[in-house]
Amino acid sequence: MLFNANCLALLVFIIVPAILGVSFGIRRIYMKTLLKIFEWATLRMERGAKERNQQLYKPCSNGIIAKEPVSLEQEIQEPRGGGGEFDMSDILYFCRRGVESIVDDEVTKRFTAEELESWNLLTRSNYNLHHISARLTVLWGLGVLIRYGFLLPLRYKNKLYPHPTSKVNLMCYRICVRALTAIITYHDSDNKPKNGGICVANHTSPIDVLILASDGCYSMVGQAHGGLMGFIQKTLVKACPHIWFERSEVKDRHLVAKRLSDHVADKTKLPILIFPEGTCINNTSVMMFKKGSFEIDCTIYPVAIKYDPRFGNAFWNSSKFRMVTYLLHMMSSWAVVCSVWYLPPMKREEGEDAVQFANRVKSAIARKGGLVDLLWDGGLKRSKVKEVFKEEQQKLYSKVLVSRQEDPEHS
Repeated sequence: MLFNANCLALLVFIIVPAILGVSFGIRRIYMKTLLKIFEWATLRMERGAKERNQQLYKPCSNGIIAKEPVSLEQEIQEPRGGGGEFDMSDILYFCRRGVESIVDDEVTKRFTAEELESWNLLTRSNYNLHHISARLTVLWGLGVLIRYGFLLPLRYKNKLYPHPTSKVNLMCYRICVRALTAIITYHDSDNKPKNGGICVANHTSPIDVLILASDGCYSMVGQAHGGLMGFIQKTLVKACPHIWFERSEVKDRHLVAKRLSDHVADKTKLPILIFPEGTCINNTSVMMFKKGSFEIDCTIYPVAIKYDPRFGNAFWNSSKFRMVTYLLHMMSSWAVVCSVWYLPPMKREEGEDAVQFANRVKSAIARKGGLVDLLWDGGLKRSKVKEVFKEEQQKLYSKVLVSRQEDPEHS
């Protein structure tokens, strides 16, 4: 009897809505209820801090150090006070920038969990929680029981494998999304990617694929993996013509470009989905886009994805957590809440190279998603800074010295 009731609930609340692409609104009611609980918990902590005359910790969203967008020449001119040749005071500029980079590292902090001003009942390591009351402790404990005793087993039970047809494939992605209690808001659907094009998006998590594929079918491109990720890739390729590259092939840009060009040239094939950052970023920024996918002569469909961190940390820190551990964290979170913006299609302009085109697309995604636009390569989290970046700073400094010598006003 219980088994029949479970099957009926699965059919009515998950399978049928996934087939029809509709929602009963239960997840949004659940989301609003959680927001009210989070708001009450945060207010309770603030009141406790005020009663004890203690300062409540607030994360700095704009960085530790306030930086004004000024040129290298302007910054050097202030301490040196003029002159066209090298001056010992120039060292102060480079020393200060070096210390700033260590204290407020723009790259490293993009690969750590985003800090919250409110408490989402998911952790007790937040600095705010030393103001916690007995009532909040009980509420946190109740949340643990709900997440691990009810939500986690329910989400494990609701997994289905994809079927090799687009309709059923789309339905299976929607079932997975509902199993994760994902609440997704899609904007500007008129700009959705079409066949013969490449869809590029910022990358926070492997769940990005579920978020986009539950609203349309894609052929994905990426590096072949082992372990659980490799198993998922092998399973997916049976349902859709995805393109997985071996490490040796990824280094061969001509081979990659050839396979991508052949795919987009066939208008009967699904649009390609690529995450040009090449690694997951912590939902606050967009980092350098690799130029490979922008060298192809086709239409680019930019997409911006932004998660609401109050319901769970969607960022996958692959250096710290394995895929299984990450999925466990996501399945034991309150929900996956995010917004997706489909931007107008973009094409490479005359005289524009692949790098410039990639930067233009990246900036558009950052603006729409409310993300910080960074020029740094996300690969820096696993490798050292390339010599070319050091050389660029040396060239800029050389230009400053040369221009000041040639300018009579600085003589």
